[in-house]
Amino acid sequence: MKPTPGTKERVAAVQLVRTAMVEKKLTQAELADAADCHEKTIQNLLHGKPVREQTLFDVAMVLGLDYQRLKESWFGSMSTAQPMELKGEGGVVAPVYMGAYTSAAVDHYIGSYLTIRPAFAKPETIVAYRTDIVWDPEWPSLLFEERERPDAPFSHRGRLYIPASSMYIHLVSLTKGAMRMVLVSQIDQGGEMRGLITTLNKQRAMFVPVASPIVYVKRQEFKSLALGELTPKNPEYKLYKSLLEASLEEGYARLVGP
Repeated sequence: MKPTPGTKERVAAVQLVRTAMVEKKLTQAELADAADCHEKTIQNLLHGKPVREQTLFDVAMVLGLDYQRLKESWFGSMSTAQPMELKGEGGVVAPVYMGAYTSAAVDHYIGSYLTIRPAFAKPETIVAYRTDIVWDPEWPSLLFEERERPDAPFSHRGRLYIPASSMYIHLVSLTKGAMRMVLVSQIDQGGEMRGLITTLNKQRAMFVPVASPIVYVKRQEFKSLALGELTPKNPEYKLYKSLLEASLEEGYARLVGP
């Protein structure tokens, strides 16, 4: 099917999605289910009609596409600027409700991070993946995006809230009303951030709230790092576990029981 009139700039993006669907042998209904959206939304996307950026992100994660490439192909020269009340001054200052931080003051956060946390449903298992942090000039603020997660369809993308009077920062993602928050210490000289993640996890037939320690370690390269689900049999498991345990032992976070 051809894109609707006025969407010529989206032809490349639509083709990327269609090719990936063929390669993964996914129907529109199956893609919609995996991306947690309505089949009509996928049909709109495949016709080049407007869809939410979150939908593009979810589809990219399911299909294993580079989200940034898909986003650039989709929007082309179209402006994705946010309403003025959401923008900071000149694209270099975050909104007040996010901490009013400037791009220059937080540029040391920009980069890629080895992200480590316990698996929520598998005992003695650690999940390791990559998180990228960039500055978004269209909605002035730091933007994070998770990559190379073993459960890619559940990858998160959101923004950093940095209170001026706190030693901790917030990585917040909001998807269709569901909020996930990561509360970690501000980055230290070693490039580490430590704290807690709170989210929902599927337990049998329902989703339940869970919380666990989480660690971000800034890295320049990832080829030599073990990512995915690691068990005690993996050589890196002991190191990753020690990083998580240190987060609690050194007082970066505390889990309180009944």
